[in-house]
Amino acid sequence: MIGESIALLVAVLWTTGSIYGELASKRQGALALNVIRMVLSLLMLGAALWFMVGRPYPYLADRQTWLWMLLSGLVGFGFGDYCLFSSYVLIGSRFSQLFMTLASPFAAITAWLLLGERMTGMATLGMCITIAGIGMSVLSKDSAEGQPKHIGVKLPLSGFVFGIGAALGQGVGLVLSKVGLEHYTLSAADAAVTPMLMPIGGTMIRTLAGFFCFTFFLIINKKVSRLREAVRDGRGMSYALLATFFGPALGVSLSLLALQYTQAGIAQTIMSLVPVLIILPSRLVFKTKVTAMEVLGAVIAVIGASLFFV
Repeated sequence: MIGESIALLVAVLWTTGSIYGELASKRQGALALNVIRMVLSLLMLGAALWFMVGRPYPYLADRQTWLWMLLSGLVGFGFGDYCLFSSYVLIGSRFSQLFMTLASPFAAITAWLLLGERMTGMATLGMCITIAGIGMSVLSKDSAEGQPKHIGVKLPLSGFVFGIGAALGQGVGLVLSKVGLEHYTLSAADAAVTPMLMPIGGTMIRTLAGFFCFTFFLIINKKVSRLREAVRDGRGMSYALLATFFGPALGVSLSLLALQYTQAGIAQTIMSLVPVLIILPSRLVFKTKVTAMEVLGAVIAVIGASLFFV
């Protein structure tokens, strides 16, 4: 039950990180925040490695590990997290995390294409149920007077696009990081290391890719001045620090650790509980109105994600 317990802890950490991530993204902007998160994460992970093995970098990782983990970082952090934090601004953390339940089918499709893993009939059913649950939560009648007009739904179309993009980045990035983690384990097989070394080292490589990606986006979008403003925002920086700690630094590292103790499908299913766990804190922190249909849709979406790996 070690892997399952770790996965449940990850779901709680990601729920907490999502709340702080929304608070920070609305103050600092998605691009600036993600550069800050990557820098803070590199410092945290480097300190952890230095404490564990006396070197602040993943020195046991071979070329294959670096290749797959960097690719995973570009997809998961560079693309996925940019979409995720952009969706926080547009539709909030609760709906953004609901879309993240699609990460499971995206991961399975990628594993089928990349690793030859076949989708079962139950997996296909799970995908349909997940999509139906999301639809129940986000579809509604026309917007109320004074609210932004949307096309047949109560969320802006751009929020849908970023939400789906975030799930795609996480799902594909998970498969790529799993391949990289296997190479990392082989390259460090002869060294006496703790189980957390590979997840922390792998996350650091992924974060490095995310840092360069977000910095590039920041420069070409001419928003470097926005970064300077974000760094001077004391409250925004405190939110960013907490979002980083609960997200890429501790949460992502533990998610990779969970994969070492249990099946990927079981871990992903437990970590998919975030859309349900986030309903209450989102209501308390952001005073968002939650309908019975939205709660039912979130529960159905998580059930669909669990069926995906039965």
